[in-house]
Amino acid sequence: MGPPSGSSAEAVVVVPCFNEERRFEAEPFLKLARLPGTALILVDDGSTDGTAEMLDAVKSRAPQVIDVVRLDANRGKAEAVRRGMLLAVDRGAGRVGYLDADLSTPAEEMARLIEQSRTPGVSVVLGARVAMLGANIERSALRHYFGRAFATGASMVLRLAVYDTQCGAKVFRCTESLRAALSTPFVSRWAFDVELLGRLLVGGPGVAPTPVDEIVEVPLRRWRHVRGSKLHPPAMIKAAVELALIDRQLAGLRRARGGA
Repeated sequence: MGPPSGSSAEAVVVVPCFNEERRFEAEPFLKLARLPGTALILVDDGSTDGTAEMLDAVKSRAPQVIDVVRLDANRGKAEAVRRGMLLAVDRGAGRVGYLDADLSTPAEEMARLIEQSRTPGVSVVLGARVAMLGANIERSALRHYFGRAFATGASMVLRLAVYDTQCGAKVFRCTESLRAALSTPFVSRWAFDVELLGRLLVGGPGVAPTPVDEIVEVPLRRWRHVRGSKLHPPAMIKAAVELALIDRQLAGLRRARGGA
């Protein structure tokens, strides 16, 4: 791959990309990458269209702060995010986050989350889609109520009251706990955000858990649903199954640490 682009960046944003040739907006990502101390890792998740060439073109415009990683086949968003984050951790980043390629969360909102992550005592920042006065959250009623039901299940699995686990904009301080949480593939493809948070909260052999008071949710000022993702009964069933798998995994981790 050559010298790692953005290897001196304090904050690295991972962007998973699968067949994004037609809807990838380069300018917002370039603006984000050019913020002081920030870099991007664009992960091509085995795309079958012209995404690879498009990402190379974006990288050529800012090669010092943008890198492109290609997976040999489509592995799913969870694995694309995990590979990109682990690479950033291995390169010595101070913070690493991920952002959806469709920019449902605008790039400027991601920049705000990165700033929030620099607050002393904060290890994890979660973007939260909260429809309240002063915010522009474009979300259908169906998605809102499904999100509330899912958040209830996620809170039970995590043993933590959390409003929104599934917003695709998060930032993490690079710690041994994060490295351990990323060391093995996720068992879930859709609910991996919950799984990652659970691994951080439980910790691992010789690795301390991330304290709950170091995790914060930040209400987004803007968020919009982008066409392309689908919400239907089979997806809802799959989400419930994945939560059950995560719950079983975390129970095993807790037992290994001697917890209940």
